Amino acid sequence: MKHLIANFSKQLTEAINIGSNAKLSSSTNKISNVLICGLGGSGIGGSIVSELVISKANVPINVTKGYFIPAYVNENTLVIISTYSGNTEETLNCLNLAIAKNAKIVCITSGGKALEIAKEKGLDVIVVPGGMPPRSCLGYSITQLFFILGFNKIITPNFKEELENAVKLIDTEESNIHIKAKAIAEKLNNKTPIIYATTYNEGITIRFRQQLNENAKILCWHQIIPEMNHNELVGWTKKNDDLTVLIFLDKDEYSRNMARVEINKEVIQKYADITEIFSEGASAIEKAIYFIHLGDWISVYLADIRNVDATEINVINHLKSELSKI
Repeated sequence: MKHLIANFSKQLTEAINIGSNAKLSSSTNKISNVLICGLGGSGIGGSIVSELVISKANVPINVTKGYFIPAYVNENTLVIISTYSGNTEETLNCLNLAIAKNAKIVCITSGGKALEIAKEKGLDVIVVPGGMPPRSCLGYSITQLFFILGFNKIITPNFKEELENAVKLIDTEESNIHIKAKAIAEKLNNKTPIIYATTYNEGITIRFRQQLNENAKILCWHQIIPEMNHNELVGWTKKNDDLTVLIFLDKDEYSRNMARVEINKEVIQKYADITEIFSEGASAIEKAIYFIHLGDWISVYLADIRNVDATEINVINHLKSELSKI
């Protein structure tokens, strides 16, 4: 897992090349909305990208992480099927439902049933390298999502330069990222992390939570500011040494959100330790890539501290095996 995370910038560079050379076809109908289908390591890219482009996309972008697609899907919907293995049963069900709805479909996969169906039905497909844990291949899926949205004129093409700058950023900051990741992992040892971030950074926090789950083999939770100010904040009433709080913050955060964070800290620090993690980079894409890479390293360093195998996912394999019998 460490090797895979260390190669994140190389993966992004390769993904940019794949996206630049992807053979996509134009929709015969005007796209009025976008639906991204995927789960786990394949699906989190949809959550992150949909938030990153929310102020730029010219149509609504939604994400589904289950067996079914919304009723609004039709011939004017761009459906992006993201399944790294190509065999995720929930996503394959969405693919078949989207085909029945005559949607414009693009698949992102390394092979499996999704690739077979795409070839059989003549669907657009971007094939990425296979054979790795899906959660270690986020760079491939995120990048292809940008290229698909750009090709279909949902967003402007400047995303490519921002992705390239993100590669430069994490390469430049790599040594500092390791220092920060090790220090934060030490703080998380024997603790239950509570992860907070602000609006439109929820995908980043979900990714980090998932990496702590799968790599470090711990439970944790996340909430978003300002939403948590209307509910969870009231729950902070008793000191609990088993909890620790991480707050992911944009260095260019909206002033009202920063004011909320400061007030939240006044409340929470009475009951638990708080660590603030600030973004690096000029654009939203650069900041997101930085957070992703830092979070990935935190998760594997915590796995080392806890003496667990970051790659092992036996319980998920057991679940899939049991489902295959039904």
